[in-house]
Amino acid sequence: MKKLTLLIALLLVSFLQAQTAQDSITFDPQKQINAAQRLLSGNYGKAVTVGAYGEITYNQPEAKNGELDVQRLVLLFGYKFNDKTQFVTELELEHVEEVFVEQAFVNYAIASNVSLRGGLMLVPMGIVNEFHEPTTFNGVERPAVDNVIIPTTWREIGVGVTGRFNDLSLGYQAYVFNGFKSTTSDGAGGLSGFLSGSSGLRGGRQKAIKSTIDSPTLSVKLDYYGLPGLRLGLAGYTGKTQAEDNIEELEGANIGIAMLGLDARYAYQRFTARGQFIYASLSDTEAYNIATNRPINQGLGSALQGWYIEGAYNLLPLEKQQRLFAFLRYEQYDTHADTAGSFVRNDAYNRTDITTGLSYHIAPGVVLKGDYQFRDNALSGDNVSDRLNFGIGVWF
Repeated sequence: MKKLTLLIALLLVSFLQAQTAQDSITFDPQKQINAAQRLLSGNYGKAVTVGAYGEITYNQPEAKNGELDVQRLVLLFGYKFNDKTQFVTELELEHVEEVFVEQAFVNYAIASNVSLRGGLMLVPMGIVNEFHEPTTFNGVERPAVDNVIIPTTWREIGVGVTGRFNDLSLGYQAYVFNGFKSTTSDGAGGLSGFLSGSSGLRGGRQKAIKSTIDSPTLSVKLDYYGLPGLRLGLAGYTGKTQAEDNIEELEGANIGIAMLGLDARYAYQRFTARGQFIYASLSDTEAYNIATNRPINQGLGSALQGWYIEGAYNLLPLEKQQRLFAFLRYEQYDTHADTAGSFVRNDAYNRTDITTGLSYHIAPGVVLKGDYQFRDNALSGDNVSDRLNFGIGVWF
């Protein structure tokens, strides 16, 4: 309760300061773009475009050894075949030892605001899954909701359409993807599962690595930008998980997923705020947990839920190119928001994080970050380590 009271008080102070400031808006969430959109925008005026973003982080849990990590380095490449056809790809190196293709898709512009896309693409859910470059969010680490409930970075292979209705101030995306991988054969006539109670759907991301598919999934998002400084998002995702060939008909091999996401970003003068709510309903989880031999309190939940709210205030005058944001974020997320059948809820999976710190943008595309996280879960006693974080992020 004391932590929540402190959060509300600090957010209220930041809001009141923003309302009394006389400067003009410097950050507009309606115009914020990500790496792929920058490559597609054609601002470079060249057929071939190159860019990158990356993060170096330091995490120091309380009473434990700290960790230094080149968390990720992503190389961006785009090619413009003609005025209608473009290709975008992102190659990601994680922790200096893993290499992934994060995106690789062809964009074909049918009209000025309607495009067809096909390839490896980001699933449009929430804020950070699409806007995860280190200079676009506060905090050294991405919000936990965007790692545990939305398994960022969530991308799969698919086709779809994207564009906007400018008269309605409405952007849209609609894609058909392959889904999460749920099970494989354990070699002894049973099933081994990729999904769990603690991490939810995260272990089922296929990442375009010889992805299996036995039924497609549908992903849709609408973005409204008709009010000054405000952007609202509504996203939906539905379908079934994918099982290894020859076992998809076994009881418990697949589950159904229906996910809903709401998000908002706002900027007024030197004040910015963002928040989101994500809810996922999972069907047939009792059969899945039995088939994959999950312990009674560690099975995949039948509902996942998470939300956060964040406020930030730029401490530097707006006429300066540099920006120094003091921010505070409160988030709550639970991978056992509900469970099915004989499987019981585990309070360790009902978690709360409060993160406060500074984001110092020393130049466009370069940010220095520092924050402290108060972390807790619903179990009695202090059983989660608080954490101090520092980081350097770049994007160009």
